Amino acid sequence: MKVTVGVVQDNPVFFNKGKTLDKLENIVAEYAAKGCQLLIFPESFVPGYPRGFDFGAKIGRRTPEGKALYADYHANSISLEGSDLERLVELSRKHGTYLVVGITEKQEHHGSLYCSMVYLSPTDGYLGVHRKIKPTATERVIWAEADGESMVTFHTRIGKMGGLICWENYMPLARMAMYHKGIEIYIAPTADSRPEWTTTMQQIALEGRCFVLGCNQYFTKSMYPEKYRKFVEQEPEELCPGGSVIVSPQGKVLAGPLFGEPGVLMAELDLEDVIKGKMDFDVNGHYARHDIFKFEAIHQPEIKKEAF
Repeated sequence: MKVTVGVVQDNPVFFNKGKTLDKLENIVAEYAAKGCQLLIFPESFVPGYPRGFDFGAKIGRRTPEGKALYADYHANSISLEGSDLERLVELSRKHGTYLVVGITEKQEHHGSLYCSMVYLSPTDGYLGVHRKIKPTATERVIWAEADGESMVTFHTRIGKMGGLICWENYMPLARMAMYHKGIEIYIAPTADSRPEWTTTMQQIALEGRCFVLGCNQYFTKSMYPEKYRKFVEQEPEELCPGGSVIVSPQGKVLAGPLFGEPGVLMAELDLEDVIKGKMDFDVNGHYARHDIFKFEAIHQPEIKKEAF
């Protein structure tokens, strides 16, 4: 099977859920028309990754201004229990394209936020969500930790897909949980724009013998609305230069890495390459040495399957 994918490197309309969803719709319409069967959007694309913000938090102290900023972020975050999700489901259906969208997610029953990526099918609608199980460093001020139910993968008409967000990809056992389910398309939205991230994406592709889609934003300080620029006065103008990339199961870069500008990387993935790569290395098969090592996830959700 061959699948055409698109990795979106762009900026949101920061802290504005409605306008960011409008922009997302325009991108999906354009690249679905170009033949993309799967489109990936970056970490917290809606309503934006708040790079450079401290939310007024220090050990032992939180400021009223920081709490007001959190409330603003919360108000513009995505709920998966109403019209926000319905809009994304309809967008996927209308354009016949699978979507994986990085969001900051709010829930109706409490006030915590999660860094999440939502999976949407043009035929089956909402497939599920992965919530970041370990926010990095100061991210823990604004994002809660998810539990093992979030380690999801999906068996779809265009392949077995799943993935991890940003530095979760440095957690060996979290990666193994993905490989354990036979993942073919590994999705890695991130806020890490270092050149070394490309090497990480190549390592995961070689280790899992899967396609890896690394997705980041391109964002400059001037893209922040004026009222938020005071929080990033000491930051460089180019806050996030990007680095999105598509890598084959043999670790070869198929598209990108893209730095210094917005854009959409496209590539055709031949899923037979996944099987070809496992002839000489299969982390979940003949290279696993089950007689020596045992992988056991405390909570390992079943692979969710579309209705074929």
